[in-house]
Amino acid sequence: MKRLIIIPTYNEKENVVKMIRCLMAKPEEFDLLIVDDGSPDGTATLVREEQQRFGDRLHLLERSGKLGLGSAYIAGFKFALEHGYDRIFEMDCDFSHNPDDLVRLDAMLEERDVAIGSRYSVGVNVVNWPLGRLLMSYFASKYVRLVTRMPVADATAGFVGYRREVLEAIDLDRVAMNGYGFQIEMKYSAWRLGFSVGEVSIIFVDRVEGTSKMSSGIFGEAFFGVLKLPFRKIKRKN
Repeated sequence: MKRLIIIPTYNEKENVVKMIRCLMAKPEEFDLLIVDDGSPDGTATLVREEQQRFGDRLHLLERSGKLGLGSAYIAGFKFALEHGYDRIFEMDCDFSHNPDDLVRLDAMLEERDVAIGSRYSVGVNVVNWPLGRLLMSYFASKYVRLVTRMPVADATAGFVGYRREVLEAIDLDRVAMNGYGFQIEMKYSAWRLGFSVGEVSIIFVDRVEGTSKMSSGIFGEAFFGVLKLPFRKIKRKN
């Protein structure tokens, strides 16, 4: 069983080395792919230095310019499929997602095709977010569920595990949203294709170092993109 964690980065020099070493030290074996969008702060240089230490368990995909969260994950998914990984995980670089919860997501993939690290499946488990951002995130997931009928409490979650078969079935080149709406579209596509989706309750802690990449444009894309999802024809990739 080959497992790959995909982490997109843009200006994460404060966190990337700590995250790499944390994941590489885990007793369970996960490989790691950093997808860096031309970070001007030297994030990719730090990753290359860590590659000397961790060898072929640590991969780096460098892209020219800030091309977006969704396209970074799509590039990572294609890398995972091309290199024979069986389980593929998404997570942030800023420790908002606890690396110790990876084991719980992996265990969920024994039973389900998609495993979501959920902030809202059991109460509201978010620490240190401003109230406005918390309410926006919480009601965004309520909105997604209302519009799409998808039985997921945390549709915008970015801490997710997929079985290989899910990513093979989704036509990755047709995924339309590129910001946080990408997370919604991926879950929705998997669900519409008949894959089983499960949620693992996690505690999400806001980043301590570095800056958030959230913007009003990203939120707007997700809001209006969700309205289109029920009208899209989603077919398995041939």
